[in-house]
Formats: sequence, structure tokens, C-alpha cells
Amino acid sequence: MKKMKTAVIGCGGISNRYLTNLNNMFSIIDLAGCYDRHDDRCAAMAEKHGIRMLSMEDILNDPEIELVVNLTQPKSHFDVTSKLLNAGKHVYTEKVLAVSLEEGRALVELANEKGLYLGAAPDTFLGAAVQTARLAIENGLIGKVTSCVAQLARDNKSYSQTIPFLAEPGGGVGFDVGIYYLTALLSVLGPVHKVNGMLKTNSDRCVVIQPKSDRFMQEYTLVPESVMVGTLQFDSGVIGTLHFNSECISPEECNITVFGSEGVLYMPDPNSFGGKVYYRPKGCEEKIPVPAAFGYSENSRGIGAAEMAWSIRAGRTPRASKEMAYHALDVLHSIVKSCEEERNIPIESTFEKPQPLPRGHIKGYLDLDPEAALV
Repeated sequence: MKKMKTAVIGCGGISNRYLTNLNNMFSIIDLAGCYDRHDDRCAAMAEKHGIRMLSMEDILNDPEIELVVNLTQPKSHFDVTSKLLNAGKHVYTEKVLAVSLEEGRALVELANEKGLYLGAAPDTFLGAAVQTARLAIENGLIGKVTSCVAQLARDNKSYSQTIPFLAEPGGGVGFDVGIYYLTALLSVLGPVHKVNGMLKTNSDRCVVIQPKSDRFMQEYTLVPESVMVGTLQFDSGVIGTLHFNSECISPEECNITVFGSEGVLYMPDPNSFGGKVYYRPKGCEEKIPVPAAFGYSENSRGIGAAEMAWSIRAGRTPRASKEMAYHALDVLHSIVKSCEEERNIPIESTFEKPQPLPRGHIKGYLDLDPEAALV
């Protein structure tokens, strides 16, 4: 299968893992180079990974570059992705698809108009944990699914000291981290029909107290939501609750629990690819480990982009699709709208639940036999 020449835009903290994986894990990817508006940061990543340091113009004007991975901050996603789509590039972007729902919708429409692929993180649902949980649920391990709960507690006052965009729009607990939990549930349970939600925003004034920071002793304001709670009704009839709190502790406290007529399934942190899945059947007091039936339990960020490259070659819908990414954005914004208007909000968007990865999938399996990813 012909390799896909790919460029990366954005050389911040997450780029090292993406560049490492795209350069080494997936035979479909031919990594052309990287670009960042900060030349020193771009040069460091290019040298570290043995790739070219590119300009934005290089990427936009090179007809051989087919796919671009957008790793910029959320507030830049719309501008960067729209430029790339208008230049005829397929785009895979870090989460979220865009900050506003209107921008997200515009990107989906632009990709459709141009006949281009647009995919989005998080791709952790393609990892061993969520894929194994989905297999267990669809094989009836816990009977008929009736409800679910996703919970996250963290401390954004601490994290925003070193990750400044967490204090900006799009960096709140729901849109920056909660989307991992929501996407995991969507990939297993399918689309959401309607939501109801509550939101809390403190707008706290903070001071950077990290001595090594170039912003040491500077003041800043936490702009985005700090607590988001939502009730979801899925198209299937399953009722779910999201509880995201960034006014809490570090390290994070997190879990996803799926309740069924014959048992309960416990999923690990969906911000990771692996971790143990457990279930407790009816009549049993113990949690029983579910053996992993899939690979990619290690940090495999970039698998969504690689899987999209295979999808482009095969002419099929990618698993980390723009439709699912937009639906997740729609759900989160509808929780906000529900809080503002004090009513249930119907979800107008939908998506086709992505196909599971092939069973028995182990590390390198897609790389050795890429056609298996096309099942």
C-alpha cells in the first residue's frame, strides 16, 4: 500500500509522542516534516526525530503532502484546519474539533464540500482498554446495558501553571479532558439523543508560582468551566451521567462504569490506551479482570491519524471520524446550553458508530497487515 506523505503542525508538549509514533509505528505514514510558529521549538523537534523543519507555506504548497496532523492549541484549530482543507489537504486534528459548535460545523461542511477527509482525536478509544470493553459489552457479558457513569476529578489550578491553554476557552475540564470520557462512551454506546446539564465557572484569579516558568509571578484568570455535570439519554435508551470537576485533586481520580442487567463493567482512564477492564457479574462480590483482546495498550497517540490514512487509501469512513468528533462537541455545547436555558436539549447531530478493530489485534499488527484495519 502506498505510503501517505504527512506533515505535523504544532510542536508543543504532545508533539513528541505523535512524532515518535508516526515515525515508527505505522507503515502507512511517510513523515515529511513539522512546523511551529516558534522556530526554536520546531527546530528541536525536527532534529530530534530526523525530519525536515517546514514552513506553513511549504505544507500548503507541496502537492505531495496529502495529510496534515494539526497539534495546535484548541483556539487555533479552526483557522489552521480550514486553511489546510482549502489547500486540498486531508486533516487529522487534536481534540477538540474546534472551540465553538459553529466552527466545528463549518469545518465538517468544508471537508464535505472539498471531498476531503477530516478526523479528530481523541483516538484513545482505539486502544486495548476501550476496544476490549466494547467487545465484552457487545458479547453480552453484562446483559442489556441500562446506564453508565463517567467521572473525572483533577486540579486545573495546578495544571494551568505549566499548560497555559487550560486557562483559556476550550481548555476547561469538559472540553479538554471530559471529551476522552465522552468519546469512549460514544464509541461503545453510539449517539446521544438529548442532554441536560449544569455548569460551574469560577473565573478564579491565579498567580504562577512555578519558579522555572517564564511567567513566574504573573497573574492570569481561569476562564473556562471548572465543573460540568450532564445527564445523557442515548439513542439506544441507555441513560448516562458525566461528572467532570477540575476544582479537586491531583493526581486525577477517574473512572467509567457501565451498568447492565447481568453485571457491571469497569473501564480505566480513557485518557490512556491501556489499563485493566473489570466486570462484576450478578451474584458475585468480586471484580473479575477481562483479558485484553486487542493491542495498543501503550501510548499510541497517532493511531487515529494512521487509521485515517488507511481509510483514505481504501475509500471508507475513518474510525476517528469528523462526524463522531462533531457529535461529541455538540453534546458538550448542549450541556452548556441546557444549563443556560434550564431545559433538556435535543442533539441534532449523529454519527455511525465506528467499526471495532479486528480481534486479536497486537502491537504492530496494523503495521504488518494493514488490510486488517480495513475490515
